[in-house]
Amino acid sequence: MSRYQVKVGNLNVLIDDSLYYTNSDEWIKIEGKNSRIGITDYAQKQLKDIVGVDLPKKGSNVSKNGTLAVLESVKATAEVYSPIEGKVIEINERLLDEPELINKEPYDNGWIAIIETNNFNKEEFLTHSQYAENISKRK
Repeated sequence: MSRYQVKVGNLNVLIDDSLYYTNSDEWIKIEGKNSRIGITDYAQKQLKDIVGVDLPKKGSNVSKNGTLAVLESVKATAEVYSPIEGKVIEINERLLDEPELINKEPYDNGWIAIIETNNFNKEEFLTHSQYAENISKRK
């Protein structure tokens, strides 16, 4: 695993080469039959200071592209979409008291949920290099 920076407008955005990405700026880390989900460095920089998080319920089922969580920032409220279908087996409860972890450590302690799934298809997601190219074209 390594991380590198990509210039997007006037932002320096961190990319993790061990993750998969979505066009809607979520990341996925495969952990056996489970997938850890969070938002990208680019997404957290767009939201600015995150002050609240509405997490999914542990044990709930999520549908692909359905709302997984809602983030509240000083700038806006944003939905985080589930890139996969499955059961929420763990949520990052630290975010309830420390939502700013998403801003400080989007790829580490700022993860949102872990979803158990049986149908993960890597081909449906962007690789780190595809995601870097995708965001570098944004204004």
